[in-house]
Amino acid sequence: MKVGDRDTPGTRLYAEREFRESAQVLVATEAAGEGINLQFCWMMINYDIPWNPMRLEQRIGRIHRYGQEHDCFIFNFVASNTREGQVLERLLERLEIIRRDLQEDKVYDVIGEIFPANLLDRLMRDLYARKITFDSLMDRVVKEVDVEKFKRICRSALEGLAKREINLPVILGKRNEAIERRLVPEVVQKFFLEASPVVGISPKPVRDGVFRVGRIPKSVKQVGERLEEKFGKLGKEYKLVTFDKKLAVGDVEWVTPGHPLFEAVREAVLEMVQEDLQKGAIFYDLNTEEPYCLDVYTASIKDGRGRTIHQRLFVVQSFLNGNIEIRQPTLFLDSIPATAESNLPDSSKLPKQEIIEGVLIERALNSFLEEVSRERKKETGIIKRHVEISLNTLIDRQQHKIADLIERQQCGEDVSLALSEAEKRLDELNERLERRREELEKEQHLTIGDLTHVGRAWVLPHPERNNYRKMVRDEEIEKIAMGIAMKYEREKGRIPEDVSKEDRGYDILSKNTETGEVRFIEVKGRAKVGEVAFTKNEYETAKRLAGNYWLYVVFNCADNPQLISIPNPAKLNWEPVVKIEHYRVDAETILKSKSGEDR
Repeated sequence: MKVGDRDTPGTRLYAEREFRESAQVLVATEAAGEGINLQFCWMMINYDIPWNPMRLEQRIGRIHRYGQEHDCFIFNFVASNTREGQVLERLLERLEIIRRDLQEDKVYDVIGEIFPANLLDRLMRDLYARKITFDSLMDRVVKEVDVEKFKRICRSALEGLAKREINLPVILGKRNEAIERRLVPEVVQKFFLEASPVVGISPKPVRDGVFRVGRIPKSVKQVGERLEEKFGKLGKEYKLVTFDKKLAVGDVEWVTPGHPLFEAVREAVLEMVQEDLQKGAIFYDLNTEEPYCLDVYTASIKDGRGRTIHQRLFVVQSFLNGNIEIRQPTLFLDSIPATAESNLPDSSKLPKQEIIEGVLIERALNSFLEEVSRERKKETGIIKRHVEISLNTLIDRQQHKIADLIERQQCGEDVSLALSEAEKRLDELNERLERRREELEKEQHLTIGDLTHVGRAWVLPHPERNNYRKMVRDEEIEKIAMGIAMKYEREKGRIPEDVSKEDRGYDILSKNTETGEVRFIEVKGRAKVGEVAFTKNEYETAKRLAGNYWLYVVFNCADNPQLISIPNPAKLNWEPVVKIEHYRVDAETILKSKSGEDR
């Protein structure tokens, strides 16, 4: 079957969708052994066992893969009253024994390294030609599929390679970054439900977290066609969808970043609002006394082959006095859209566009390029070593084959055709090695590309700033609170890092290098005892990070500081202050909610 798509009958993706949505049993030939994702199933019956154990593992990999939530049951049927069946039965028994001994499923992944694909076939031919006995064949299976061989492969070759490349601080850093940046289903759902009506899609709620989408408008289909190569084919119609993986059961489809529907809506909305982004917008900021301007840019990193490796959003903050700062896009979460006409400052007093872009390159893009270059250099270095090893091994093997053919030719055998094919194959391998060397060299050369100005916004002091004095930051008090919080973390054996200037939605990133625990801590200081306010960014970050997010409140900063730590503060009864898009909670609630560490 052709790969096709989810709407075209007679194709793989259509069969996969039909099976998932409207059937319980799929009967397939060996053709379903690869190229189809069936992780929504957890039972497989292999009625016709392939000679090649790697092919069997490929079949198992259809259901035993990322996204599988159940234990998988694999039933391998063999005809035990035949010689072939008895051999296969012995092989499968050996693999299962070794898997249990090593407590390692990788035995199936590396079977090809130990048991060549055509070995069983050759052994059976030798048996029928009476070159070997049945008992010696069975002994050969036991000898080849040996636990010590698997140990050397699983523990040495694969894990040894991994250990040589492992850098624990980097892994922990990536883990922290993944926790911080993950998109919870509620965020994805909120975006889609607000964005999709802009492009003519109106999701209707069916039950909690599940929506009916219906037919896709022509304009969105056209966007989907352009994105098809990258994200897959966009369907003509979507019945039930969810943004929470746990709810994606039965005929409910999981829509998330990377899904054709999500990406088509995102791209279609972006195209529609381009003009508005260029016109700009006006926001209010509760914590500023002077106006400033925010310029939004996208920039990418490209390699020497012209491929985009990374793309990122950047925000540049510029003031009327000429000062320029690089900020995070999350800054916009703390800005409140202006609801009335405002008198804008004279934009001619702002730094020129070329100066702003120069600062962006100097302070952000160059370090972005260096960061990606380090990662890319390490990646290509690993790939280069393995390419050299593998292709040079094949070249060496082919040269031995040619030497053998030349020797046979000198003895009078007619091997001219085989020799010609072998030499052609050797040329292909040498060309392939040179091509990969050149490609990897180009992949290491990275440059900044596609620096694009997306839009501009003015941010003005909030007109009701004086009415919410309690919620305006007192820099001196906050500085005292930060010092107390940092000292507290060190005393607890953790390593704190001050990230309060980075608009992350929290002030301290604290790590325990022994346990791997990470805390994202928001610090609030009060001169005495009083209510605490969260900005929109802090509140949304607290909801997203849940149990990894901590609120440290320091009361009585001015004379007798008292630190109160609260895990998962989003669960507190926050009162939204709509006019300034902040959330506040009273002191009594904070004192009642302090963690066990403080008791």
